[in-house]
Amino acid sequence: MLRNRRVVSLALWSALLNSLLQPTMTPAQVRAGGEAPKVLVEADGTVDVPAHAVPISSFLSPEAKAYVTEHLKQMQDPDMTKPGDGVPLLLKPYLARDKAIFAVDRKDQKLAGVHVYVYTPNAGIAEHNKHRVLINLHGGGFSGCWPGCAELESIPVSALGQIQVVSVDYREGPENKFPAASEDVASVYQELLKTHKPKDIGIYGCSAGGMQTAMSVAWFQTHSLPTPGAIGILCASAGGVFGGDSSYIAPPLGEARVPSPMPPSTTSLGYFRGTDPKDPLIAPLNSPEIIAKFPPTLIITGTRSFELSAAVHTHTQLVKSGVDAELHVWEGLFHGFFYNVDVPESRDAFNVIIKFFDRHLGQN
Repeated sequence: MLRNRRVVSLALWSALLNSLLQPTMTPAQVRAGGEAPKVLVEADGTVDVPAHAVPISSFLSPEAKAYVTEHLKQMQDPDMTKPGDGVPLLLKPYLARDKAIFAVDRKDQKLAGVHVYVYTPNAGIAEHNKHRVLINLHGGGFSGCWPGCAELESIPVSALGQIQVVSVDYREGPENKFPAASEDVASVYQELLKTHKPKDIGIYGCSAGGMQTAMSVAWFQTHSLPTPGAIGILCASAGGVFGGDSSYIAPPLGEARVPSPMPPSTTSLGYFRGTDPKDPLIAPLNSPEIIAKFPPTLIITGTRSFELSAAVHTHTQLVKSGVDAELHVWEGLFHGFFYNVDVPESRDAFNVIIKFFDRHLGQN
């Protein structure tokens, strides 16, 4: 009797799994009474995915569902992503909101000859953060988004975390090329080392800034600089932002206009022209010796982010190397999703960032 129950259970499970794995018909196909197109698997394992409708994740908050819908529509309009004055049009409402709700003082200055913004919360720095400082490395594909991305990544962290944040206006392409940004970050870091212990300095950034965060740690190691207390590789990885399944999945879901070739390589960014993509100072994951010496590392990504696979792979390799690494993946959200602070999931991400650095700075 028990064996028969198992056979029935397996049959039911098989039927359920088969129904779930059937390709979803598009609305047009449903109206026409047509059959769902079949998935074609080629000899090398490549899957030809038929067209199908993909709804917004049911796990998102109502605010996030509206946010994702708006984002997907905006990403199909090239005018919304133009750099403009360093603040792309789609980011301007988020930046205006940050400035309205977060009270921070911003000083425009230079450290070691490098242009930076220094953010200090008007309410004051928390007692436990008096000796700490965070370095922000902004996103923008190594070709822009200063000051827009810098402000969106720094203002909430400074205000909510009650900590000073130094955002670096590092040199970018196409006017500059690697290793200009790494040199600028190292100069700022060395200047801060005059007043802070390495263990009290954290570095983080999103997208290009997340890549540069990993690259900076590699640069520090090869130039005899001490390791910072903790780092945050956000919306990125320690080996670029492309590669793996997510490079093919995210663009068709509206994350960005589909690039060609698929997936693109890091060296397609003008800043890296003429470089070797396997250089560990560009992709630290290519050196087990370097990543084994990484400080505690926070990785944040989303299931609709094109860097998801690369971020997951980075976490795997860091853990294999014995690094204290945390991976946080937000369901249904896209590249740099936390720029809109009015979305509950974004606030959750900022809380993760703040608590991570609070736990790790001053500890090693």
